[in-house]
Amino acid sequence: MTYKEEFIKFMAESGVLLFGEFTLKSGRVAPYFINTGKYRTGDQIARLGGYYAECFLEHGIQAETLVGPAYKGIPLAVATSIALAQRGRDVGFCFDRKEAKDHGEGGMFVGQPLTDGDSVCIVEDVMTSGKALREILPKLTGEADVHVAAVLISVDREERGTGERSAVREAYEEYGIPVYSIVTMRDIIAAIENGIIGGRESLSAMKEYRAKYGA
Repeated sequence: MTYKEEFIKFMAESGVLLFGEFTLKSGRVAPYFINTGKYRTGDQIARLGGYYAECFLEHGIQAETLVGPAYKGIPLAVATSIALAQRGRDVGFCFDRKEAKDHGEGGMFVGQPLTDGDSVCIVEDVMTSGKALREILPKLTGEADVHVAAVLISVDREERGTGERSAVREAYEEYGIPVYSIVTMRDIIAAIENGIIGGRESLSAMKEYRAKYGA
């Protein structure tokens, strides 16, 4: 079993990869859903952080701080930073508040302070339309003049963003930010077809959805 197949099986066994009918943040109705909120145990989040860390190292991302957009990005950034430290790469992590704190240490972010010139990597669950990226970028630039080196996600849904391009491609063309994923939807479909995981009953709807929204 390949690295990608192992991760896909891990998602399915953890109840993270679901099949059915789901209304996404973008408003689209999809026959599958990736819900990282289903990772609920120490073992699961430790294994997940390991997959993210391997993807981070594989692509040679140069960043001193991992940014986890609230709320799902918070445990992802923490778990990835721990896994990277275990692999000899110690990086900071931080996450945004929903509202800026006006007392105590104040600020919009919790964790590693962001300063001008810092290089950061945003850690997210999936990217469908790119809406979450557009929401976190103004917060980051409002905090400090940082360089966003990359966005790290678990699954690239390979869907169009606001136009005809994929959200991943839009992120790169509009902001110059590369987006790296552990797996893609094509990998997941192949895993179903090859019997790595279940979900064969949803294949037809998944392919129809990709024909409509795929990039």
